[in-house]
Amino acid sequence: MRILFVNKYLYRRGGAETYMLKDGEYMRSVGHEVQYFGMEDEKNIVGNRVGAYTDNIDFHKSSLKYITYPFTVIYSRKAAEKIRAVTEDFKPDIVHLNNFNYQLTPSIIYEIKKHNIPIVYTAHDAQLVCPNHRMKNGAEDGLCRRCAGGKFHNCIKNKCVHSSTARSVIGAAESWIYRKKHTYRLIDKIICPSEFMERELMQNPDLAGRTMTLHNFIDEIKPSGAERENYVLYFGRYSEEKGIRTLIKAARALPTLQFVFAGGGDMEDEINGVANIRNLGFKTGGELRDIIEKAAFSVLASEWAENCPFTVMESQTLCTPVIGANIGGIPELIDEGVTGMLFESGNAAELTEKIEYLYKNRELCQSMQQSCAQLSYDTISTHTDKIIKIYNELIGK
Repeated sequence: MRILFVNKYLYRRGGAETYMLKDGEYMRSVGHEVQYFGMEDEKNIVGNRVGAYTDNIDFHKSSLKYITYPFTVIYSRKAAEKIRAVTEDFKPDIVHLNNFNYQLTPSIIYEIKKHNIPIVYTAHDAQLVCPNHRMKNGAEDGLCRRCAGGKFHNCIKNKCVHSSTARSVIGAAESWIYRKKHTYRLIDKIICPSEFMERELMQNPDLAGRTMTLHNFIDEIKPSGAERENYVLYFGRYSEEKGIRTLIKAARALPTLQFVFAGGGDMEDEINGVANIRNLGFKTGGELRDIIEKAAFSVLASEWAENCPFTVMESQTLCTPVIGANIGGIPELIDEGVTGMLFESGNAAELTEKIEYLYKNRELCQSMQQSCAQLSYDTISTHTDKIIKIYNELIGK
């Protein structure tokens, strides 16, 4: 089978890229032909035979002067032309979309369908129903659903895209145009990594009958039996939407507890200013796993629409319980009181209470560690076998 993976970034940047690259690597290892399409970048580690990529557009830049024309992030002729070159050369049996809005744009969907190629899409975020993808704005706590039913003017009103009116106008226009054109009806199957994400995408009637839930996979890792140490762990991105500010408040309120942070991001200076937080910086591989396994428990205090976070699954696979925010897909992964605990997202007082309670209740913590050992998530092989089954069903049609 010939499989074309499509994603903005073709290097390891976040969860979507990790998912795509590992999927592709496994599929290639079992005999399938795999190529990739996305933006041109010196950091790319995968690609396609003809070397066709679209321009590298950074929508996060502080000025729209970095975008030749604002319409480029709504409909990219360049992306359509480049993916045409790839499909005509590679002749894929299936195209698997990941993150494509703004930089690649839905223009590629129309081009793919000209060749009658089935399209699978993995919904790593809420981009098909929310212009800023995160279901979060600065005007209110919790998840935002103000654009439900196509009311995308709310995105402009609340400056939801990078707190910018100009970017929010573009984001709202993009969402409105493709809803009006029913573009996403051209996607044959939408894989949602959480039941939460599937429910949210069902707000768009164009997606009816095309969605399914399939949780993410986790690497086959086993605890080494390392001795536990008495620290509370956070690992991941140091950013506002990850609830870092709320977690810092909890840490300050518990000065006798040791917190360990492993990651990096915009809020690093604030983290370094807290006496009982030890910032280890960005860690990967065996070094990170050792840090996770030795923790008493980990915390994911997110305040945005987490989908199926690898951080929860990786903690539990290493028998480390998780205190998680009751938001997005996180509650699907945590059995309250058994493999971890849940708290109201953004509620620093409740988070502080839960951390202190679990830290002091060693018997409960050890019981949760044992319960985590009984959990079973899809490995890359079992997960990808399910994906290939979907491919075959669509190709058969």
